[in-house]
Amino acid sequence: MTEFSGLAKLLEDLAEAGQTVAVAESLTGGLLAATIVEVPGASRVFRGGAVTYATDTKSEVLGVDPALLAVEGPVHPEVAAQMAALVAARFSADFGLSCTGVAGPEPQDGKPVGLVYIAIATGDAESGSVEVRELRLAGTRDEIRSQVVDQALELLASVWEDLDSSTGYA
Repeated sequence: MTEFSGLAKLLEDLAEAGQTVAVAESLTGGLLAATIVEVPGASRVFRGGAVTYATDTKSEVLGVDPALLAVEGPVHPEVAAQMAALVAARFSADFGLSCTGVAGPEPQDGKPVGLVYIAIATGDAESGSVEVRELRLAGTRDEIRSQVVDQALELLASVWEDLDSSTGYA
């Protein structure tokens, strides 16, 4: 279970500003989307998501550069960045939120358990930006997945707060 406590208020603020969110998930397997839609009224903000658990689906479904995936594998900051930007574009959302990493129980492609990249894309393809964060998490598989959801939602809240205060959405 996630611990991010400000989700209802965040979604309310985004809805009031007419802002939308889409998610691209890997290791969380839909947990991020499910957490968002648990909040009544989430449909005013949440456009949808893609669970691209297998490496090839990141390119086939989202359009992540297959050469990048071949060279770096799915657990890489640029993969997270592309996932965020591409899901925002595919779902016509103001924010694209993504996560890719290793929840365990074993390392994957030489990447340690708990190495995760989360990213958020804002704006359109020409004027938008992408922020990526590297996480080094500890715990069981379920604990890591839950922490990723919390961290992704906190990233969305942080970016929204910065945008809201600089643009006066509220």
